[in-house]
Amino acid sequence: MIILSDETLLQYKDFTSWTDTLHNVQLSLWLQPIAEGKATIGEIISHLKGWDSYLITTVIPAIKRGEAVFFPEFDSFNEIAYEYARSGISKEHLLDEFRQTRHQLVEILLAETDITTKHMTVNGESNSPSTGTPYSLLYIIHEFIEHDNHHKGQILMLLNQV
Repeated sequence: MIILSDETLLQYKDFTSWTDTLHNVQLSLWLQPIAEGKATIGEIISHLKGWDSYLITTVIPAIKRGEAVFFPEFDSFNEIAYEYARSGISKEHLLDEFRQTRHQLVEILLAETDITTKHMTVNGESNSPSTGTPYSLLYIIHEFIEHDNHHKGQILMLLNQV
């Protein structure tokens, strides 16, 4: 059973403690794809920041208005984040932006708990197809924690090869 609470939000925020360790990664590794045809560490961090920003700018306002939530087509959305990572932004600045965006998102959610638990539809679905759990922003954050951990594992595999 999935237990969703403020602890879920704090766990989501705490991911930045791990990403802060990436300030020590050599630039050559930061710019290296995690595997053939895959994103770089920088592109992954930009990708995570992009989704947090989307929750702040699009999802939360939609929930407040009582509207359904729609997530964009993933590949094109992610490509925008990858391009940002390749735009010349420094590793330090991107990691700081990610930290600020993640903390801002969690602070909004902790302050407005009514929007975190409100039932919503996502891309026309009222329940998660994989678990049957009713969609709420808190459940989306739970899924994003799994998403964070997936990318953390990919990054650690690359770093452990060195």
